Amino acid sequence: MFGCECVWWNIVSELDSSQPEPFSLPSSLPEWPQGQGFATGRIRLGDIEVLKLTTFERIWSCARLHGKTKGFSFYRPTKIPDGFFCLGHYCLSNDQPLRGYVLVACEASSPEPETCSINGSVIGSPALRNPLDYSLIWSTDLKHEGCGYFWLPKPPVGYKAMGIVVSDKPDKPKLEEVKCVRADLTEICEACDIMFTINPNSSENSFQVWNTRPCKRGMLGKGVSVGTFFCSTNFYCEEEPDIACLKNLDSNLHAMPNLDQVHALIKHYGPTVFFHPHEEYLPSSVQWFFKNGALLYADGNSKGEAIDYRGSNLPCGGTNDGAFWIDLPNNDDARNNLKNGNIESAELYVHVKPALGGTFTDIVVWVFCPFNGPATIKAGLLNFSLNKIGQHVGDWEHFTLRVSNFNGELWTVFFSQHSGGEWVDAFNLEFIEGNKPIVYSSKDGHASFPHPGTYLQGSSKLGIGVRNDVARSKHFVDSSTNYQIIAAEYLGDGVIAEPYWLQYMREWGPTIVYNSRTELDKLIDLLPLFVRFSVENLFDLFPTELYGEEGPTGPKGKGNWVGDEIC
Repeated sequence: MFGCECVWWNIVSELDSSQPEPFSLPSSLPEWPQGQGFATGRIRLGDIEVLKLTTFERIWSCARLHGKTKGFSFYRPTKIPDGFFCLGHYCLSNDQPLRGYVLVACEASSPEPETCSINGSVIGSPALRNPLDYSLIWSTDLKHEGCGYFWLPKPPVGYKAMGIVVSDKPDKPKLEEVKCVRADLTEICEACDIMFTINPNSSENSFQVWNTRPCKRGMLGKGVSVGTFFCSTNFYCEEEPDIACLKNLDSNLHAMPNLDQVHALIKHYGPTVFFHPHEEYLPSSVQWFFKNGALLYADGNSKGEAIDYRGSNLPCGGTNDGAFWIDLPNNDDARNNLKNGNIESAELYVHVKPALGGTFTDIVVWVFCPFNGPATIKAGLLNFSLNKIGQHVGDWEHFTLRVSNFNGELWTVFFSQHSGGEWVDAFNLEFIEGNKPIVYSSKDGHASFPHPGTYLQGSSKLGIGVRNDVARSKHFVDSSTNYQIIAAEYLGDGVIAEPYWLQYMREWGPTIVYNSRTELDKLIDLLPLFVRFSVENLFDLFPTELYGEEGPTGPKGKGNWVGDEIC
């Protein structure tokens, strides 16, 4: 169970000089407009109130892992205000700036509730209690100081542990080191994004450290990430960890920004979206698309109907049943004009929603392009531009800014890339004009990326896949000025007038079925023999557009409208 041959461990004092530098955004935060609980520094979740702390002291460091990384360090939060208590410790890679957080909690002042029992939790008992004991999960040594010891708090009946406690001594931590939380104030969390594994090939001495997140996420999720980590010597990510996350029982979501604050956030953080210098299929506004000839087709009717510039004659609601779709006009000149878009008219469409139980705000920015261009296959040094494969009408792409409701700080950005995407921390972003991130839109396909270059969808190891080329150019849209808020349900009915076209749940383009195998077979015949087999086995990794797909749906038809981002 204990011991590790591949790790160097150090006493804290030996490592102080190499402590990661804290990260800060390029510019200071503005003074946000006045409002209820947004950016006040603390959030009430029901019977407890939480603060986000970003100041830490290092406890123990794992300095090297098989020579692959600089290792990881473990921290406890410092400068905890009077009345607040630690819930668990924090883990960070040594090659990253000190950027994370943990929540500390206190009992919220409120009238004494009636005592009852729900799922074994005694409502009316204290919201926070000390653990009864600790159990040792793993250690680099059983006897000496300066080694790492990982402890799981043992909560009282009706309470849940929120995080792991780390020490550099073999003695058990003090019971006052952390608090456990009453079970009705918690939700189930899941392990995600394994941070590192020690002795991965040993079934007896292996040790894993994971990030955690609420199981139920998205606009309706109540789970709140504590910022702590989970570790185990025998754990599979499908299992339920021995720790939990918090639960926001404040149905009013007082920490979410009001409309004035939302506008201020967009103006301060709104990214500039750069399109490729050779992009043929630029964005436009939805109104420009409708005004310039887009047609609505109904199943069984070969003649399309002109669409009102507001989309008021589109069928609203329901599901994507295939009964209607949008297509380009029949006239070649009009079709080509619509395909090329009109960047002068382009505006980005914003959906604002709660994230992680209302402790963060997701500002989801949708980009509309009338047309998605064909794909280009890269195989080593060879590039093959496909004829029509990958084309479709009506391309909706997006990126998401996640902002902390504790202080209004931009925390991370999600870059949507075809059927997936990636979250990128603020310290890995490019910025322009203060705190505005740059978003690069890929040539023809309009997927979003954080840095210029060529990204492959396929196998980067083999150098085979679909090219996504991104670069700066004179073609760009500034979302801090060219935007329209189309939805923010949490603000209440009538605050945001959703456009008619947003209620259209059918397809923004006709269904396309490509004879892609024939064209790809021709491509394979041109390749050197040593890569042909690899390409044939990569077909399943290519975007679905290569084989044909139903026309894309609009923003409200996407899973991330209510749910969390998929990555």
